[in-house]
Amino acid sequence: MAHIVAADTLYLLYFTEEISARLGWAWEPREATPGHRPVMEIAGIDQRLIGWQSTRRQQIEDALPVLTAKCEEEHGHAPGERASYALACQAADQTRPPKRTELLSLTELRKRWRTSAIRAYGADAVDRLAEQARATAAAVWARVRPVVDIALAAVDIVTVVYVMRGAFKRHHLLAEARRHLSYVLRGQPHEPGLDERIVQTVVDDYTRPAGRRMMTADLRALYPRDTEDQAVLRPLTRRRTAAPYGRARLAADALKVRAQAVRRADRLSSRTRPPTVAVPPPRGRIRGRSTPAGRPAAFRNRRLTSTRLSRPAAPSPRPPSPGSRKAPESVPSPTVPGHSPSQRRPRRRTPSNPAPSTHRAGRQEESREQPGRTAQLRSSPRPRPRGPREDGRRARRGPGARA
Repeated sequence: MAHIVAADTLYLLYFTEEISARLGWAWEPREATPGHRPVMEIAGIDQRLIGWQSTRRQQIEDALPVLTAKCEEEHGHAPGERASYALACQAADQTRPPKRTELLSLTELRKRWRTSAIRAYGADAVDRLAEQARATAAAVWARVRPVVDIALAAVDIVTVVYVMRGAFKRHHLLAEARRHLSYVLRGQPHEPGLDERIVQTVVDDYTRPAGRRMMTADLRALYPRDTEDQAVLRPLTRRRTAAPYGRARLAADALKVRAQAVRRADRLSSRTRPPTVAVPPPRGRIRGRSTPAGRPAAFRNRRLTSTRLSRPAAPSPRPPSPGSRKAPESVPSPTVPGHSPSQRRPRRRTPSNPAPSTHRAGRQEESREQPGRTAQLRSSPRPRPRGPREDGRRARRGPGARA
């Protein structure tokens, strides 16, 4: 009994495809009751003929307001969703006519139906009915592409079933998938096993377990930052006065737009970019070297500056003066980023420019051989600056000095 709805939708799917293949007619969904599931009807059929043939529906609609008013008077409020469905079933039972005792063949029934239609709308409307349906089917199939997007179909199906049921099973998804194929293909044949593939995509990508045998929707693939349980659907399904299918269709349309945006972003991020080709700009001249034109002087001189800093010329150590106490220290060279001091070229040592370690070692040996030399150097007076010449002649002055 649990798979009756899934079997019924499979029968309707194959029925519409067979009618379209034999007669060349197309199907279109029509909203018979606002907020409820649409019904599939043949495209191009006059709505007056459909209303004329639906006598039982008109009887139910005439009896339903009376039962609804009686329910409001007894309970003091309007009936809810389940109460409205129960009142519709009660109206159908009350208006059902007794069964006929006279049995008629299909040929006799067709004659009666044709005679009644001609009497109501004329022979021209009845005779051109099939031709008009074929012309409308050609326009419908030219507008509707017979392509099923499995990813978008999965989002649509899981949203509708979740909003209407909360927790569901696999056969609920299968029934909704077959309804979706009927709405999309409009009577054109579908690939065998396509409904099962759509359901498997839903189970793999958009569901999670909700018990031993039940499952529920999981939309984290579309909203990774959704910290609460399906918080994205709450603003879309907040209108409780609307019918369940109306709320489900509103949420499904919004989530399909989100799925398209996510897929478009993934496609753009994974797109291979064309290779870049370096085109040399016009070059100028600076100090005899070619440099890119149109760039600041600091950038043009960067290569020269880095070359100078990468090989700094360290000053040679001065020989010790008689009054000095300490050997001069080596001046640290500037550090260039990305240049290691170990990569510097060693200086060429000459007799006039000995190594610092050799010079200090020579001074230590000299002080050991002459012990009084160190005290003599410490007690010797420092040289005073030169003054006027002692031979009586004046020192030469600059041209701006006073006479």
